[in-house]
Amino acid sequence: MIDTAGLVRPARPADAPGVVALRTVVHPYLVRGVESTRRMIAEPPPEEDWAAWVAEADGRVVGWVSAYRNSQTSEPDVGEIANLHVHPAHRGHGVGTALLEAALDHLRTLGARRVRTWAQPGSLPFARRHGFTPSRQARYSALDLRPAPPMPEPPPGVRLLPAAEVDPRRIHRVDAESSLDEPGDVPTDAMGYDIWHHEVWDNLGLDRDASTVAEVDGMLTAISLVIRDGDRMWSGFTGTVPGHRGRGLARLAKQAALHRAAESGVRIAYTSNDESNAPMLAVNARLGYRPVATQWSCLRELT
Repeated sequence: MIDTAGLVRPARPADAPGVVALRTVVHPYLVRGVESTRRMIAEPPPEEDWAAWVAEADGRVVGWVSAYRNSQTSEPDVGEIANLHVHPAHRGHGVGTALLEAALDHLRTLGARRVRTWAQPGSLPFARRHGFTPSRQARYSALDLRPAPPMPEPPPGVRLLPAAEVDPRRIHRVDAESSLDEPGDVPTDAMGYDIWHHEVWDNLGLDRDASTVAEVDGMLTAISLVIRDGDRMWSGFTGTVPGHRGRGLARLAKQAALHRAAESGVRIAYTSNDESNAPMLAVNARLGYRPVATQWSCLRELT
């Protein structure tokens, strides 16, 4: 049995390479590079009271967790515990419990009353032991970008533009409006521009040249964002504003983003969707994505 006393400590920017290496082992389908992770630790998002901890063993990062206030929902007092990672060789010794307790204690100080986290199917017994109830299943999918998907031909009146050429406030509007009815445990209905700019537009992994927006008769209607780390990418968000759905705009934007990413050296793309999000699952299937993993959102009341 490992003594976890002193094992868990607040994360430091210098931990970023170890955190990314750990994430590659535990969740190889998640994409966040070293510099992006370093910035996340050094400059946490405003309004969220974000904090993170690592577990060390023999000078190596073997565990990681972050916790914060969900500031993008109108539902009050919602806390999030994101991406609790423990290296497979260090499980079963209390590392995960120590990290979880650090995160829960932080959320208690913020006044959180409801907490959401995510668990792989094999970790659901751990989640249940700690008072969490599985809620919704998410599907993670991958797409080999060799060869690159063809650049789609948009219909008349539709333009597919790199995000780099568009005012970020217009992109935020599409992101916020498209997210209003996204399936989830809590609504994403309070996505302010400042925190969006910090977390999305200023994300060091955001590839603004590959990220693509669809413009219809001069109005921005759909977006597909690309988060990149070397030759791997993550679809940060793909969505269409209500009133313009059913025309294939999300698929056009995403295919163009995948094409541009592949042309600049990305070799594999990852994405995730709630299992109830049939429209986006259909888009991804048509683009050739294949399932690679699942996770469950898990909820707990916090007193």
